[in-house]
Amino acid sequence: MAVKLHWFLPTTGDSRSDLSHGDAVSRRPGEERGHDQRVADLAYLGQVARAAEQSGFEAALTPISSWCPDPWILTAALTQQTERLGFLVAFRPTFLSPTLAAQMAATYQRISGGRLKLNIVVGGEDPEQRRYGDFTTKDERYAHAGEFLHVFRSVFAGETDFAGEHIRVEGAHLPDPPELPEIYLGGSSGPAIEVAARHVDVYLTWGEPPAQVAEKLDRVRAAAARAGRVVRFGIRLHVITRDTSEEAWAEADRLLAGLDPEAIARAQARLSQSQSEGQRRMVALHNGRTDGLEVSPNLWAGVGLVRGGAGTALVGSHEEVADRIAEYHDLGIDEFVLSGYPHLEEAYRVGEGLLPVLRARGLAGTGAQDRTPVAA
Repeated sequence: MAVKLHWFLPTTGDSRSDLSHGDAVSRRPGEERGHDQRVADLAYLGQVARAAEQSGFEAALTPISSWCPDPWILTAALTQQTERLGFLVAFRPTFLSPTLAAQMAATYQRISGGRLKLNIVVGGEDPEQRRYGDFTTKDERYAHAGEFLHVFRSVFAGETDFAGEHIRVEGAHLPDPPELPEIYLGGSSGPAIEVAARHVDVYLTWGEPPAQVAEKLDRVRAAAARAGRVVRFGIRLHVITRDTSEEAWAEADRLLAGLDPEAIARAQARLSQSQSEGQRRMVALHNGRTDGLEVSPNLWAGVGLVRGGAGTALVGSHEEVADRIAEYHDLGIDEFVLSGYPHLEEAYRVGEGLLPVLRARGLAGTGAQDRTPVAA
């Protein structure tokens, strides 16, 4: 079966030389940005989205945090600048009524021609949640998310009543509901895996070495089986793919050479305090050291020195990167959310260099180009 390839929208800014561009983890407030910074306005993000669409990606993932623009509004605007590309919209369920979220999703589906996918982000850091007035614990947020997703799916299926610990609705419904968007969720903790097993379509993991990924997927499969369900799998990775391995590693070395040791230390000090189990696992791959960053063949942990979240990249020739994608695919991963710096040029580079290799191996279709355009 062919894998699905997705791209990433750099909604907080983009850069050719700065891995931490747009990531507040490694920057002081008001700190000067690099000379090659690209402001993530609608015009530039429209370019990135169209490049992803033209290159054959299925959908584009948005980040979410207190320093990001709102993904719902931003990507709804981008549906009017694209024809086929789907949008994997990140949002935090504890901030919305599930009935209202279902209304929003239904509206999005109608204006986009059914191009919405939803990425549930429960929120791993208490201080950020409190900025929005959410003073619940991480475990409480996962419990809330489980109730939310139960109601959200039920509303798309028909009228529903529900009374739980965190959510209560009576007569919740959608008039003439469209297709339910696919639901994604990532998280390495026990509560995250239980919510994913019971309520989502695709479980997402960050790019850990294959053995660690395999162990995590087995835990999700077992939890899903206990719930009488089957869950699909996706992975979030950066990618540096070139015609030769030497060119790819030279690019990784160039990015590493541009990192300020103070920025690395500052980012690691913050990331080491994270409440996220997934973030802890990312940090453990390098522990803030700049040597030994190839943590598995063609898997480079340099991005995670200064960037929160996904911290690894596949680095190598197009054939080598295709080998690694095939290796993850053999573990059961069918969806790959990729990105590169800068996102505009790298979308074309991946589309022109890596995707033909994957297609020749029968591992990839033509992505968003398979869809018939739907008028808004």
